[in-house]
This record gives sequence, structure tokens and C-alpha cells, in this order.
Amino acid sequence: MELFGSSGIRGVALRYLTPELVLDIAKAAGSVWDADRVAVARDTRTTGELFANAAASGLAAVGCDVDRLGVVPTPAVGYYCESVGVPCVLVTASHNPPEFNGIKLVGADGVELSVDVLERVERRVLDDEHDHADWRTAGSETTVPGVVDDYVDQLVSAVDREAIADAGLTVAVDPGHGAASVSSPRIYRELGCEVLTVNATPDGHFSGRESEPVPENLGSLSRLVATSDADVGIAHDGDADRGVFVDETGTVVDGDTSFAALADDALEPNDAVVSAVNVSQRLVDVCDANDAALELTPIGATNIITRTRELDDEDVHVPIAGEGNGGVFFPPYRLSRDGAYIGAQFLELLAVADGDPVSEAVAPYADYHFVRVNVGYGDVDERDEMLSAARAFVEAADATPNTTDGYRLDYGDAWVLVRPSGTEPKIRIYAESADGDLAERLAEEMRRAVESGR
Repeated sequence: MELFGSSGIRGVALRYLTPELVLDIAKAAGSVWDADRVAVARDTRTTGELFANAAASGLAAVGCDVDRLGVVPTPAVGYYCESVGVPCVLVTASHNPPEFNGIKLVGADGVELSVDVLERVERRVLDDEHDHADWRTAGSETTVPGVVDDYVDQLVSAVDREAIADAGLTVAVDPGHGAASVSSPRIYRELGCEVLTVNATPDGHFSGRESEPVPENLGSLSRLVATSDADVGIAHDGDADRGVFVDETGTVVDGDTSFAALADDALEPNDAVVSAVNVSQRLVDVCDANDAALELTPIGATNIITRTRELDDEDVHVPIAGEGNGGVFFPPYRLSRDGAYIGAQFLELLAVADGDPVSEAVAPYADYHFVRVNVGYGDVDERDEMLSAARAFVEAADATPNTTDGYRLDYGDAWVLVRPSGTEPKIRIYAESADGDLAERLAEEMRRAVESGR
């Protein structure tokens, strides 16, 4: 796809992402959906309102009445769409910096659109093909109140509130000035936790920290946890579809570690987990221990959603899916990422851990060594030669390669992956094992193979 990546469209606002492009996307989506009503929502970014206005105009132009939801978390959009039965044009750039904005398209089932539907929308945009209404059938707008209230109520009722409340947990919440500022602190209070907050006012400049919940951006949350005797910290990205944790010492829990812990709690024999091809060995080991299958997809939420749907059609139970960046799906709840729900599931895990602190609860999944190497290239020809050299190395290796997205070699207790970056002129190499020396060696061998193609 030329426009839609693995998680919608994103770019620098008013440079790549323009009101004209958003207008065209909304018209195309409205035409493909052929819906009487479509919702429009946004996160807290400063350009969100102008793009939401463009989206609403595009939808009305093709005859759709528009439900204006305002600033709401992405998972609240999913709940609204599913419960009311309308699709949505969502203006968000998720974890990207404040100068970015983007578009996600959510179906009437509350799930981001599958690849085949996105391709139909994209084709209409590129071909400038829209089903314009006339003045008599143009859409109208309605402001919808209470969307966040309804989302909070259903989430609280979907988890074991009694167990969480009985655990007497103190939770520090960092919404990163994003859309979760209007929901997550309230959710955890209603689950019976004492709640402390930082960066919890909506602010499209992300003045307190960058939006992506990675360790280098979570210093304030780490200090709050460590100095307040909180039991756990929970951080979100700009649209609140990720949940990342900080342990009782103020140390950020690696996303692969928390994903493995949540999966170990959710899996039963013969279940399946869907994850991306850069999946951690931690999750591989958890699947083996639970006699569960592991299904790998190309990197990106759209691909994970598509494969999970396929498995559901085959009557394969997928209780958990996602990636090690805090973006975890619980398909029986909803096939969309929900940072607050991820956090609530983690609180349930702590509630039954017999008083163990976070650091001990995740310790069985934390002792792995991960290596990431980037190898730059000058032009497409050089990139192709380097990938050809990597392919020759992989084909000669004593392991069957997985070619879902690049080349991945699994050795039982370790793995190595090589793939071109989708955003930078780099070839990325990943390796992981519980044995640090082995992970370093696998990454170095692959690096030498790649560079031999220069």
C-alpha cells in the first residue's frame, strides 16, 4: 500500500498530512463503507481539530451523517463503534512527536480495517474516485456526549474489580498528555486503586515528555513510583492503545517481558498467540511451556489483526496477541489495543501474585539478552545487494528461515532476524537469547554477512 502503513497514515502535519489529503481519505472511506453514519474522533494534538473538521466535511460530502466524538482514547473509539455499529475516521498519530498527525480507520465492529479494505479505500484516494452527494443528501453533524463515560464503565465491568480493589494497590499513571488523560486515572480509581498522576493534563505539545512510552521518556514516572512507594507505574502513548509498566523500584519493565507475563497468565494448551516476526524469545518459551502455537506476521498492528481474524474463522482460540512495545490485544475482550485494559489485566496479575512486587512477578520472563544492530546503505541497489548476501547466509544456515518479513532464523533457544527498515535507509538486525554471548554472536555473524554484500 502506498498511503496506509501498518498502523494507518502518519506524517508531519501540514507538510505530508494536509487537510486536502484528510478530506480525500474521509470521502474515500465514506464511499467504501456506504454507511449512513460515521464517527470522527481525535487525540490531543494541536492539529487534531482542523483535521477532524476536514474529515467531517469529507464524510458529509459523500452523504454520511457525522457523529463528532471529540478528544477520546483510541480504545474508546473502538467501543463506541462496536456498541453503536458505526465506523470512524480517527485523527491520531499515536506515539509520534507532536508535529505529526495521522489517520486510522476503524470499522463498525470497533476494529481497525483489514488490509483488503484499506486497499479499497487507498485506491479511491489515488484514483480520486468518490461518491459525492448532492446538496439535498449531504450529511449533517451531531456532537455525541458521554463517550468516555461509557467506555470507562464497560472496561471496569470487564475485569475483576473486586480482586484488584482487595489488593490495595497504589498506581502511578502517566498518560503522556495524550487522550488517556481523560480516562485512565479515573479507570484505576474506579478499580479501587489509589492513583497518583504525572503528565495527566491533555496537551497537544506533549510538554512533559515525548509521547512514545519508552524508558528514556519515562523518567518522571519512574521517579514518582520510586519516591511515593507506589506498587506499579502505568504509561500510555498519545492515543492510549499501549500500556507500559514501571516496577516498584522505578525501573521500566521491558515490553517483551510484560507481554510474556500476560501471555503466560492467559494461555491454555492448544491456544494460539499472534505476534510480529520480531517476537521475543520470552514469548516463544511461554508458548512452548503452555503447549500453545505461535503465529508470526509482518510487523504492524494491521497484520496482527488480520491474522487473528483468520484464526478465529478457523475456530482457533487466540486469548492474547500483540507486540513487545506495550501494544497487546486481548481478542476475547476486543480485537483492538487498549492501554488501560492492558494495565487492568496487569493489575489482576499482581492481585493474584500473593503480594509479590512487580519486579518478582516479571522476573521469570526478564532474563534475556536482546541485541539490535543497524547497517546503513547508500541507495536501493546497495540495499538489494546487502539483502541478497543476507539471503545467501540464511539459506546456508542450519535452521529453517521464516520469510514472513525479512529473514528470521530460530535455533530453539535463540533467534536472529534481518529486515530492511520501512522508514530509514537501514537494514535492521535483531538477535535474542537467554545466553548473552550467543545473542551477540548471532547478530555479529548476520552483520558480517550483510556487509559482505556492499
